[in-house]
Amino acid sequence: MEGVAGRMRDLGAALPARDGVAVFNRVYLSVTEEVRALLAAGGFADPAAAAELVVRFAARYLAAVEEDGAGGRAAAGWRPLFRLRHHPGVHPVQFALAGINAHIGCDLAPAVVESCRALECGPQALEAVYERVGGVLAGLEERVREELMPGPDLLDVADPLTHLVGAWSLERARDAAWAASRVLWGLRRRPVLAAEFTECADGAVGLVGRFLLTPPAPAQSSGSSTGAIVS
Repeated sequence: MEGVAGRMRDLGAALPARDGVAVFNRVYLSVTEEVRALLAAGGFADPAAAAELVVRFAARYLAAVEEDGAGGRAAAGWRPLFRLRHHPGVHPVQFALAGINAHIGCDLAPAVVESCRALECGPQALEAVYERVGGVLAGLEERVREELMPGPDLLDVADPLTHLVGAWSLERARDAAWAASRVLWGLRRRPVLAAEFTECADGAVGLVGRFLLTPPAPAQSSGSSTGAIVS
């Protein structure tokens, strides 16, 4: 846990604060620290399994960032964030949610399967750990929306950013990742089919990510503007 947290801190220190990956990295580091505190406080019935899953999950994100930095081709789900990380019209809350979408959609199911192999168990044995970590992520999503959305003086219910951010659900993304982990576990002896399934799933995650990173235009009301949106 300390190893992946340290790598996230190093990454954050090396990136400009407004970089889209840096925005997500700050969010993810806070999750990692919260899970580590839960582990230390005995918040998991099976701490070894929890640590296994969380570390493997984080390692996949860090590997994707390193691959992109080295000029490699990251998974389709990560590409929108990597390509649009410097776009001036995209808000921090969009970068954060796009990163969460990519990480859960691309990395969580494979991390569950990797953990099952390491622990010599099936996905059902990790379900309680999965749900406990999911609870931390749910709290994180709420904080992201509260802390990174522009203030109410700049947005109203008709604003495009409000609709854009409200259209994505972490709970549904987690449910989809759990279903995908069970499919991948069932295909563990069919590597070609597993690769095809993963490629299709990553493509769908990338499509959602591109939607989340659409630069919103200021909403217009009849005869007056709702005001400029700022980051």
